[in-house]
This record gives sequence, structure tokens and C-alpha cells, in this order.
Amino acid sequence: MVLPARSGAEAADTGSTGDRLRRIQTLTDTELTRLGVDEMLVELLERVRDLLEVDTVAVLLLDPSATYLIATATSGLEEETLQGVRIPIGRGFAGRIAAERRPVVIDEVDHSNVLNPILREKGIRSLLGVPLMVAGDVLGVLHVGTLVPRSFTADDAELLQLAADRVAMTTRARMTEAERSAAAALQRSLLPARLPVVPGLELAARYVPGGGGEVGGDWYDVFDLPSGRLCVVVGDVVGRGLEASIAMGRLRGAVRAYALLTEDPGELLRRLDVQVQHFERDVMATVLCAVVEVDQSVAWVASAGHPPPVRALSGGGGELVEMTIDPPIGLTPARRRRTGTVELPAGACLVLYTDGLVERRRESLDVGLRRLTEAVRSGPAEQVCIRIMGLLIGNEPSADDVALLVVTRPDDGATEPLRLVEPAVPRSLRPVRQALRSYLGGVGASAEETSDLVLAVGEACANVVEHAYGPGGGLLEVHLEMHGRKVSATVRDTGAWREARGANRGRGTTLMHGLVDEVHVERDATGTRVVLEKTLGGGS
Repeated sequence: MVLPARSGAEAADTGSTGDRLRRIQTLTDTELTRLGVDEMLVELLERVRDLLEVDTVAVLLLDPSATYLIATATSGLEEETLQGVRIPIGRGFAGRIAAERRPVVIDEVDHSNVLNPILREKGIRSLLGVPLMVAGDVLGVLHVGTLVPRSFTADDAELLQLAADRVAMTTRARMTEAERSAAAALQRSLLPARLPVVPGLELAARYVPGGGGEVGGDWYDVFDLPSGRLCVVVGDVVGRGLEASIAMGRLRGAVRAYALLTEDPGELLRRLDVQVQHFERDVMATVLCAVVEVDQSVAWVASAGHPPPVRALSGGGGELVEMTIDPPIGLTPARRRRTGTVELPAGACLVLYTDGLVERRRESLDVGLRRLTEAVRSGPAEQVCIRIMGLLIGNEPSADDVALLVVTRPDDGATEPLRLVEPAVPRSLRPVRQALRSYLGGVGASAEETSDLVLAVGEACANVVEHAYGPGGGLLEVHLEMHGRKVSATVRDTGAWREARGANRGRGTTLMHGLVDEVHVERDATGTRVVLEKTLGGGS
């Protein structure tokens, strides 16, 4: 029913003006602001219960889909929250309040006017409910109930609405802060905690939230592929806050999954687009994907609506990479996406970024891109990052999130040794082989030479895993370095080898001799060292 205006008698029944002001003061007490949000909500519900002399109080909040009310906080009606009660908007008592955005009173509860069976099972006879609203938006419903019949008055409704306004403000504050914290935590967890160490390449990255403090859907990722290639990705989900961060997490995971099925960036983005078009029709994102070849001389790149990378050659300045920009993910029906190539000679660097780095209000995007290309100079990846952030961000916060990823192929005239230390267990063999392929590609080994060395060193590593240690385990150490065009690989352990078992065991040394120029095995009290040498370009 709709509450009528208060009559004089009803006003008298509610007590004096002073008593009414006291009751209002109880709900607007500044002491409540000193409590934490959850504590304030609990205290407020208890005060409502006492002031209105009711048996139950419940808060139901709108779910993210805006189609259901979810029981969130109660006093005297704990079953609702424990059982996760959901009420469709427009149906039942609470659903009607949310849909009509006005107080509703039920003098006598029965199955025709209450959808939630818990209210009937609890023995509630009368109900009064009001909407929770902030700035014209419905957040949920606050309702009270009694175990005996009661005629709620307009004063009761006014007092409950006052409490609802406080609950609504408290709830909005809690939701905003919780979403901001959750989005920031989610984004931090999904960005690489540490960039991988890739022999022959240098990597550096930055992520800075926008000036508003609310994170968005920007991300970057770097990971190795089964072939030994390196996948580098930057992306930007349209929107801000928790929803954008959640969507970003799903897209990041999907990119990694599809990278195991295809190493063609264009095809990878096509598959990602198909997924988003089917499952996430309210999501749109720009993504730039680059796959660096094993020998690191070239990168295959594809863009879904994302700004092109900037490349600088040794001793030179930055230039935008000329490439085809296909539509963003989720914008148009799935279509074929194109892949281009970017040469990465020694000394080159490749800069990937999100638009927060270059976009400024009241300024053409071309101006920002020109400022970026002028800031990029070939050099160590970390120094390139520092220079870009200093010149483009400086001491003025960006309005949007900034993600920046720099990949550099050093040109120092010498190749740093490769040093790996892994647990001596079977799962360590794959990353060791991948690191070997990347290193050998970087020093100019041919495909055949790379295959021979990876197989030979891999056999020596497998022997350590199988023979060097007992149940307690140990470490596998691999060291590669160049002496001119000669590759010297050392595989070391600190265990005591067990004898080979079986008629066909112990043939690994023979295999290694057939693949490289020289094999030396040294054993002493500290462990075993296997040294393998092969001259590149000189045959075996």
C-alpha cells in the first residue's frame, strides 16, 4: 500500500517534536562516522531495530547485473544472508520497492505479497520497506518487519528512509573503496612480478595508474613459447574500475592460452576476438601482440586497434613501425587479422605502450606520438624506459593508465655468458632447452647447430636429473659462453652419480660425441662437470 500523509492524531502518536528529533539524531550521530564501514552498518541496523521497535531489519543490495537483490546485512533475519537470498527486481516485496523506488507497506504478510518464503516461515506479520538510493540510482532495499500485526505510519517510513539514506551512502562508500582496492590488487597480481631473463635481450617495463587513482584495464605481458620464441603483449580494455580489471584478467589469460595453439600474432588475436564476441559482448579492448623469433632478428607483430610500436636502430632515433591496424577486439564480427614483420638487428629496441602514455586532453594524438618517437633512443632497456617516462610523464600525472614495455637487443660487441640454475627435476629440462635456443639464436648459430647443441646439452642435463641425486634432490647448473665462434657449454652437479641401469643405458655420452666437437667429463668429490664444445660455422 502507499502511505498516506500523517494526520494530527498520528503525529501525536509518534511523540513530541523533541522526541522525533532525538530519534533522527540517533541515526545521524556523527559518532557513527568514526566506525569502519561494516561496523557502521551493523550498528545502524541495530539502532533502526530499537527505534522502530521491530523484530527484523534487512538490507538487500542490487547485484552487478542489476536484475536481482541480494541479502547483504540483517538483524533478526540472519537466514537471508546465510542462504544467499536473491529477489528478482519487480517481484515480491523487496523487488517491488526497488522497481517502484518508493516505500511499500504490507499490513498482513501472505504468499501473494511476499516472494521470499523465509519471511513467512519466520512468522513475520507486517513489513515496511524503502529504497536505498544515491544520486538517483537504486542501490538496494532496506526493510523492517514485526512478528505481530502493525500499521506502519508515515513517520515510520520517514525515519526508515532517513536510515536508508545513511545506509546507502555507507554502502556506496564501501562498494567504491572495495572495488578500487580489488581492482588495484587484481591488476598488480596479473602484471608480471618480474620480467623473464632472456639471453640476448633486455626487457624493462612500467605501469602507472591514471591520475584519478582508479585503475583501468591496461596490461603488459612477456612469456616464452614452446618453440623458444618470446611473446610480448600490451593491451587496454575500454573502461575503468573493477569490471575493466576483471575483463583484463580474462583477456590476458586467453592470450596465453591461444599462444599455445598458434604463434602467429594475427591468428592469436583473431581467436581472442572470436572468444570476446561470443562470451563477452560488452567488452572491447585494443591489443598489440609481438612474437620475437628464436634468433631474435625479427619480430612478428599484429595490432587490434592498438597504437603501433616504436623502433629505434643502433645509434638512431625512434620511428613508428609501419603496420596494418585491424579493428579492436570485440568491436566488429570476427575477421581475418594480419601479421607484419619488424626487423630487430643488433642494437635495436622496440617500444610497446598503451595510449595513456601519448594521449592528452585538447591535443592531437599525432602530437603525442611524435613526442614519443623523439624520446626513444636505442640503448639499455631500463635507460630507454627512464627517458620515455621522464619526457612524456615527468611530474604531471597522466589522466589514463600507462603501460610501457621495452625490448632491446644489445649491440655490445660481445655476448654475455648464459648461466642457469634449476632444480634437478624433469620439469626443469624444458626451460633449459628454451633458454639454450634463445642464446644460440642470439649468437648466430644455424638451425642445425642449434638443434645439435640443444640435444647434446639436454642429454647432459637429463643425465644429471636421472643419476646425480637421490630422493633429497639437488641443483642443475648450466653455463654457456662464447670464445670467438666456439660455444663452450658446461653442465654441473654436486651429487654422487648412480650407476647406469639397464642394457640400453649409458649411451648418452656416445650421443653427445656425435653432436659436438669435444666432450670432457670431470668427476671429483664436489660433483661432476660435463664440458661440451662446438665451433659455429665449422661443422662437427
